[in-house]
Amino acid sequence: MPTELSKRFVRAYDRLPPQVQKRVERALRLLNENWRHPGLRARRLSGQRNIFYAHVDRDHRLTYERRGDVLVLRNVGLHDETLKNP
Repeated sequence: MPTELSKRFVRAYDRLPPQVQKRVERALRLLNENWRHPGLRARRLSGQRNIFYAHVDRDHRLTYERRGDVLVLRNVGLHDETLKNP
């Protein structure tokens, strides 16, 4: 599935430590292969129709929006901060 990167996602990704960036890249590979991959533990955000979150690691999440056949990556970072501002 094709993906687009929001400016916010790119800025947030750039602020992450290198070891977390590698985990994000792994999660993005899984997301590109299958947005429902069990390793992502992807879930719909409560109260949101097309916005989902996926696990990067124990502490980090990424959010994305499904727009037809395109996944728009919205945000990435620490769990609470990312899910408060998807």
